[in-house]
Amino acid sequence: MGTLLFETRRARPADAADVAEIHDSAWRAAYRGLIPGVELEKMIERRGPGWWETALRRGSRVLVLTHADRIAGYANLGRNRARGLPYEGEIYELYLRPEYQGLGFGRRLFADSRKELANSGFEGVTVWALAANEPALGFYRALGGANIARSSETFGGRTLEKLAFGWTA
Repeated sequence: MGTLLFETRRARPADAADVAEIHDSAWRAAYRGLIPGVELEKMIERRGPGWWETALRRGSRVLVLTHADRIAGYANLGRNRARGLPYEGEIYELYLRPEYQGLGFGRRLFADSRKELANSGFEGVTVWALAANEPALGFYRALGGANIARSSETFGGRTLEKLAFGWTA
């Protein structure tokens, strides 16, 4: 009999298929209409179970949030890649299965990701989100994130603005 409790733990290579499935469904829900369709499909296709298994075997820091013995979401995190920002940690990705969104699971996964970074000695955390992704912007603002930087990224010939949010330790 499974438990109805939820927990956050480090992802294992055996979790690769679940993480890839979450990546696929969450990206389609979040980015359809924002990232050009062909480019979005290529990006999703590249990050299948094999890609995630290799990343996990090589030590990528990925947390999974489980609920009732099912992986509900994942976060990929580590050292901040934007060296000009005064935050040492970064949450590269935080995604939930669409049916788990809006229920508090994202807040839990975010909080546990911040703890993981702090426990690893990283002071402060940053997250990037596409400026046109209103649900993500609202989520990070509700968590108290301060807008700290702007940048852009090109997807299949379309340049999209992205915003960085920051939290101190």
